[in-house]
Amino acid sequence: MSIKFKTISVSNEGSRNDLRKRVVNIFFEEEHGEGGGDLASKYIYYVEELIDGNRIYLSRPAHLKKGFDFLIHVENIDFSKGRKYRDYPKHSDLLDDLNLKLRLDNNLYLILLEEINYTFNCHEINEDRIRKLIFQKGYSSELVVKVLKWFFIEQDIRDWNYSGRKMLFNALPKIVI
Repeated sequence: MSIKFKTISVSNEGSRNDLRKRVVNIFFEEEHGEGGGDLASKYIYYVEELIDGNRIYLSRPAHLKKGFDFLIHVENIDFSKGRKYRDYPKHSDLLDDLNLKLRLDNNLYLILLEEINYTFNCHEINEDRIRKLIFQKGYSSELVVKVLKWFFIEQDIRDWNYSGRKMLFNALPKIVI
């Protein structure tokens, strides 16, 4: 079987369960596989476009092949920190970047954290606002917020019976006043 490529748009508006259902219903449309390796059904879902033209996409199945799990990728971004090229971020990549942003500019970070909180609470991303949040180092604020949106959704699908998206959200660096 070959890889199937699809561009999808998933609204971030509504409840956590609404989002989870929207994404899982898309996955329900996938064709079944016929075995492992080349016999498995494979999908690439383009889900976001960044202002620089790079896209965020999901690949299925993920390495662990656990149900509706997926891997989040960002075109032309190497998250490996000098190791073997890796275009998929880990939670630690974003947490490290957010800690860097917090050290660079508390006030700007606070605005970014508000945008992340808004996204966490299932509202549409304010593209204009996040693109104006420019830090001297690290990933773009747009990349961070859009990838976090998909990490939140992924955790709600995989860990619904536990804390879902709260696991990652609670790990975000907070400003202590």
